Amino acid sequence: MQRTAAKAAFFDGVRTLLPLTPGVLPFGLVTGLAAVDMGYSPGTTLGMTLLFFAGSAQMAAFQLLKNDAYALVILLTTIVINLRFVMYSASLAPHLHHLPRSLRWSLSYLLSDQAYALSIVRLSSAEQDGSGHWFLAGTALSMWLCWVLSVMVGVFVGAGIPQTWSLEFAIPLSFLALLVPAIRNSASLSAATVAGIIAILAAGMPYNLGLLLASCCGIITGLTVESLQRRAA
Repeated sequence: MQRTAAKAAFFDGVRTLLPLTPGVLPFGLVTGLAAVDMGYSPGTTLGMTLLFFAGSAQMAAFQLLKNDAYALVILLTTIVINLRFVMYSASLAPHLHHLPRSLRWSLSYLLSDQAYALSIVRLSSAEQDGSGHWFLAGTALSMWLCWVLSVMVGVFVGAGIPQTWSLEFAIPLSFLALLVPAIRNSASLSAATVAGIIAILAAGMPYNLGLLLASCCGIITGLTVESLQRRAA
């Protein structure tokens, strides 16, 4: 019975993730194509993709490498971009702490924005039957496969894609699709608004430092609003 529930939850996660794949595929294609344009071999690109499994950080690193940015700037940028996974992990920890360490580590590696956004509601549901982590595994593994395969398609056939298709537009759209549902209170709305405004105003800064500045300002704004709300309560 438990095995049946786990299997059903896993494939439910797979089915739930599928509608998001159209927004992920162009992102992976562009990332694979960017790697080829920079002279990376298919093996190196696949290795980076498997090692990072963080599309936005990988894409930002490619852009900074292309602009001959300092290593410290590249390192700080990728860390800041991935800081959100610390919050994801803190949010998931109460629901996954009972799992074996090997399974927790595997889920940590496979964690993505899409898998988190789709799974946290189910894991938090009082009605869940204890198979929520299998739902997370289904979404996370599907997302991982979709990402790796789309990057590889970008590596091998990306050069044949007409430039007039402008697939780059899929990158901000895929993040907007995740951002909007995540804005649930005034703190998150304030953080997103300030970060967006700063990102636009600082777009001309070298080495994409505007992204770092916008992220820091957004985080500080969100924390400040939350703190003020607690004091007022």
